[in-house]
Formats: sequence, C-alpha cells, structure tokens
Amino acid sequence: MRDEDAFLFGFRDTDEQAEYGSQPLPPGLRAFDLATVRRMGVETAALAAVEHLTRDGLDGFFIHLDADSLDDELMPAVDYHLEGGLSWDELKTTLRVAIASGKAMGLEVAIYNPKLDEDGSAGRGLADALTEALGTSAPSA
Repeated sequence: MRDEDAFLFGFRDTDEQAEYGSQPLPPGLRAFDLATVRRMGVETAALAAVEHLTRDGLDGFFIHLDADSLDDELMPAVDYHLEGGLSWDELKTTLRVAIASGKAMGLEVAIYNPKLDEDGSAGRGLADALTEALGTSAPSA
C-alpha cells in the first residue's frame, strides 16, 4: 500500500511523537489530527477522508480502529493512555460515513485490552458503537 492511499484520522499524540523522537508522518500520507477533525466538524472531516480514499484508481479501503483513539473516560481498557480522544458519537459518525461510501472492504479493532475492562462496559460500548455504525442493532439483554 502506498502512503498516499491511506488516511490517518483523529490522532492526538503529535507532541509525544516529537518529544520521543518518533519518525514524522510520511510526506504522502494524508492526516487529520483530532483538533483538525473537531475544527472541521466530524462529519465533514470524515467525508473528506472518504473522498480521498474513494478517488479514481482505488478499489476500496480498509478501516483500522485503535481503541486508544477513544477518550480514556470511555475506553480505559487500553495500555496507552492519552488525555482526550474521540467520543462515542464522533466514532459512530466517522464509521457511518466510511461505511456509507460502499467502499469499505473490512474493519478491524485493535488495542482493546479486556483484562483492563473490569466490568465489561468499555467493550460493550465499543460493540454498541460498531453495531450502530454498521446499521445493525445489538440484541436486547
């Protein structure tokens, strides 16, 4: 996959990357940090990302979701904690826009650590957000 065929969306660790000497983002990689996403509006930013990922010459795109992109208050079940992060509504809006494009070829969730989810509420919140964004509903308990 070429850098220019990817889109990094909603990250918030730019300061830490600089502090610890991480490699800069590749020049061809399109990216909106979380501040940019919120400044643009989540739906507008997601539409711009999807437009880039569905341009001529690309057959579709794959969604990789890191659970630590969510706000720590909502998703404490991760090993890497950083203040702020996406809300459930921001995540659902982003996923809905991506899936509505008809070009999403798959989705994976990473970083969620069930050992850190004492009562299972973070996992249930993530599952609920995913089922809502995918246009399905979770069965009633």
